[in-house]
Amino acid sequence: MKYVALLSGGKDSCYNLSHCNANGHQLVAAATLSPQSGKDEIDSYMYQTVGQDAIEFVARALEVPLYRRVIQGDAIEQNAEYGSRSAGGAGVLGDETEDLYTLLDDVKVHHPDVQGVSVGAILSNYQRVRVEHVCRRLSLTPLAYLWQRDQAELLSEMIAAGIKSVLIKVAGIGLTAKHLGKTLNEMQEILTRLNSLYGLHICGEGGEYETLTLDSPLFKHRIVLDETEVVMHTDNEFAPVAYLRIKRASLHPKELSTDGRVEVLPLLEDRFSELKNVVENSVLDRHEDSSSGTYEPTNKPYRILDLPSTHAIGSWLAIGNIHPDPSPDSETSLEEQVRDCFTQLQGILESHDLRMEDVVNITLLLPSLASKVFSAANKAYAEFFGVSPPSRACVGVDLPEGVGVMLECVARKDDTRRALHVQGLSYWAPANIGPYSQAVTVEPYVFVSGQIGLLPPSLTLPSPPSLALETALVFQHTDRVIRAANTTGGHVLLSLYWLVDDADSMHTRRACETFCEETPTLFLVVASLPRGARIEKQVLVHTGEFTVPDEDTFTQVSRTPDFLSGDIHAVRAQISRTAEFLSGDVDAECGMTASSEMILDSTRPSILNWQVSRFDVSGTSPQCVVICARGHPSQEDVIELGKIPSLSAFWEIALSARLFHRVDADFSSGWLSVSRVLFGDKDMPATTSIPCRYISTRGSDEQWDWAVALLGVS
Repeated sequence: MKYVALLSGGKDSCYNLSHCNANGHQLVAAATLSPQSGKDEIDSYMYQTVGQDAIEFVARALEVPLYRRVIQGDAIEQNAEYGSRSAGGAGVLGDETEDLYTLLDDVKVHHPDVQGVSVGAILSNYQRVRVEHVCRRLSLTPLAYLWQRDQAELLSEMIAAGIKSVLIKVAGIGLTAKHLGKTLNEMQEILTRLNSLYGLHICGEGGEYETLTLDSPLFKHRIVLDETEVVMHTDNEFAPVAYLRIKRASLHPKELSTDGRVEVLPLLEDRFSELKNVVENSVLDRHEDSSSGTYEPTNKPYRILDLPSTHAIGSWLAIGNIHPDPSPDSETSLEEQVRDCFTQLQGILESHDLRMEDVVNITLLLPSLASKVFSAANKAYAEFFGVSPPSRACVGVDLPEGVGVMLECVARKDDTRRALHVQGLSYWAPANIGPYSQAVTVEPYVFVSGQIGLLPPSLTLPSPPSLALETALVFQHTDRVIRAANTTGGHVLLSLYWLVDDADSMHTRRACETFCEETPTLFLVVASLPRGARIEKQVLVHTGEFTVPDEDTFTQVSRTPDFLSGDIHAVRAQISRTAEFLSGDVDAECGMTASSEMILDSTRPSILNWQVSRFDVSGTSPQCVVICARGHPSQEDVIELGKIPSLSAFWEIALSARLFHRVDADFSSGWLSVSRVLFGDKDMPATTSIPCRYISTRGSDEQWDWAVALLGVS
């Protein structure tokens, strides 16, 4: 695509241009925001303003027109989010971010074919969120190939690629005026040492220094600083603030001609590349004696609840089974049905003193995810959300006749809610391909959107198609999103793998085993996934942070969850603890603690399987439970399940239940008998029935008739 470079003149904005070029994009213009005449620098939260005297030379070196605007606004909105969570929200009047909107709008007037904006952001969510907000309003795509890169690696790459940038401002501990004018190559060792001593950001992401680029692979000319002046702003003994005033500069022919190419990062980290090999080998092992799973459509009708199912616990609210009234009227468009669902949702939320912006996670079920269907659903969906929309999983399932859409959600009014909503192309993980955030944190939970195996720089699936590469990518994307959403990472409490071929469940299971993923897990085969993907991974994460009493006060502790699972067999209840990582010897491969308790065995097939994630913290209950069932569990079986010590404290805090069931299985009576024993009639979690073509879980290819994933809150 054709793009405009958002230029500060620094190393990051210039180096990102090389990656835009490497990904096939065409630079047509540059744009910059400057302080008012007579000011070398202003205190801006958004823009690098020092060095603006030389920015014209950077554009001339690139041989593209430069568009400039004077910064007139202030940093009025200084929160993590920018704009309103309500649908259709604009910017903040008088904020300096709106100067960027006016600038890029002017660029579009002169270059109507511009589609992208090069952004050199590495770590700053503050800057990224605001640039993306402007780009969304102007229908522009942010190109941010440095986003979330390791700073030490990135600095080395810049130097190796021929980026010649000099320090023009210092404002970090250990940096002084004598470092002004030094190149990155000359400063690399010093910056690395200061990082080790004081935690200084090697690429200056904490504002420790600013740079001006004198040469880069894309420059047609090199810049020479003919006359400069050191200006001392704050003469502090440990961290003085000083900058270089550019009084005179000139362009000179480049000594060596370069093609502007840079080395593009490997698609997969080493550990995920190994996981890809595991899946490839699994596919090869089964190639001769296994055929692709085929699904025979069933005419067996099944019913869904007529009304939405709701359940509230404290400030949490779960709403399930939202769908339009089943209607044979084929004239009702999908967009109208989506709007119907969200209108219902709005009404329910308002009755609980909540609003759409309090929704943290949504599961959207459609009859198909063909391109037109997916686009139509997203168009209507987007009408109900502004900035920082909920996280989401979107899957195509075999909905009952006359039902074109169904959804379920979890909401909570919480001022600490944080959303990771990345909309730019990068090497990090895919930008959102719909109106959703990659993750929403409402402590202690991080709700992560379903991840498919898109190539982040292009948002396309691998070609030729590859289950192994898609699987490795969804694992890597999920891991990166978790780390970006929560600085301390987190612990996965539940993993759902949505698949379109039951033969792929075994290969995905092997990937889980390789990744040492010990958590309640389900493999669910459905009709279709976004973009024609073969696998989508959705996880629920817990921060692992707890506040516990400590004598006369409270203290913050970090904990890792234990995973337990077991089976209840027909005729007599017998609990088989298939994995209980509580005490004993450490597993050398996974680093988990394996229980020394003897595993019981039974020749009879299990009728119930349970899995749980729990933290060994006094006063807490398990946060997530999965139950799988086959046939019709008896009341005695369910009573035994309810009394299991690891589960007994959970039933009264269960908020939501996603009930996955085979379309051709009689699931309703089995779930009804289980739910009545466990929850009674009054404390039933909000339930959504989700039709699947195949359901399996950890450790076995055996298929279950139905399974339920339960979320608990306290």
